[in-house]
Amino acid sequence: MTRIAMIIRPGSIVSPLQKFSCLAAVLVLAGIASAIAAEPRPDVAVKTKYIDASVTLDKQIRANAPLADNLLAEGKHWIEKNRADAAKEFKTSPELFGEGRAWTFERSYAQTSNVGGRYVSIVRTDYIYTGGAHPNTLIDTILWDQETKKQISIRPFFKETADNGPTLKALRDAAVAAVKAKKKERGIDDSGAINWYESVEPTLLKVGAVSLAPSVLAGKSAGLVFHYSPYAVGSYAEGSYTVFVPWEAFRKHLSPQGLEIFGGDRPANTKPGSE
Repeated sequence: MTRIAMIIRPGSIVSPLQKFSCLAAVLVLAGIASAIAAEPRPDVAVKTKYIDASVTLDKQIRANAPLADNLLAEGKHWIEKNRADAAKEFKTSPELFGEGRAWTFERSYAQTSNVGGRYVSIVRTDYIYTGGAHPNTLIDTILWDQETKKQISIRPFFKETADNGPTLKALRDAAVAAVKAKKKERGIDDSGAINWYESVEPTLLKVGAVSLAPSVLAGKSAGLVFHYSPYAVGSYAEGSYTVFVPWEAFRKHLSPQGLEIFGGDRPANTKPGSE
C-alpha cells in the first residue's frame, strides 16, 4: 500500500491548500495503484536479453482447470518456439534487436461465451513486435467442448462443411457483407483497386476466426462472430474487425446438433466491437 507522509513542524499551521494538495496526491496514487492491480498478471512469462514473452488467461478461463491447462500448454509451446527463433536470430543477427531491445510476444486468452454450459468460445490475441514500422496483432479463436475436454471446430453444427460447399459459401458471403457494413459505419471507402476480401475463402480454415455469440435465450447462441486481424480485410490503419452474423442467415445449413444450440437474439447490451 502506498503511504504519503506530510511533515509538519511543531507549532506550524496547515493551510487548506496544503490539506487539499495532500488529499489530491493520495487520490492520484490510489488511482494508479488500483489501475496496476486491475491489470491481470501473466500466467507465464519469459524475459531474456532477446525476448520478452508472456501468456495471460482471463479469470473465467482460470476458473476452468481443464481449459486453463490446455491453453497454458499451448501458450508455453508458442513461447518456446518464439524463444528459440529469437535466440537464433540474436546469435546470427544481433543488429536486428537494436539497442538491447528484446523482441516482444504477448498472448492473451479471453472467454467470450459459454453456450449451454458445454461450448466455450475463446478469443486468442497475439501482440508481436520484432522491430519494423509497427507491431502486429493476430486474432484467432478457440471452441472448447466441456464434455470431451478438447478443442473442436464448428463442423458438427452443420450438415456439411466441404470446401467451396453451400454452407461455407453462405458463411463467407454473410461475413464479407457484415464487414462491408461495418466499414460503411466507420466511413471507410471500400471501392479502391485492392480486393480486401480475396483471402476470405469458403473453407473452414480461411473463412475467418469464428466464435459463438451469446443469446438472450438460455443455453443458446444467437449466431456466429467473425474476427479479422489487421490486414485481413483492410489496411493496417483500419485495425481489426469483429462482425456478427445471425443464426437465421445459415439456419438451413444447420445439423440437428446445430439446431439445438442456435436460437434467439443477441443481448441488447452487446458492446460495440465485441458484437
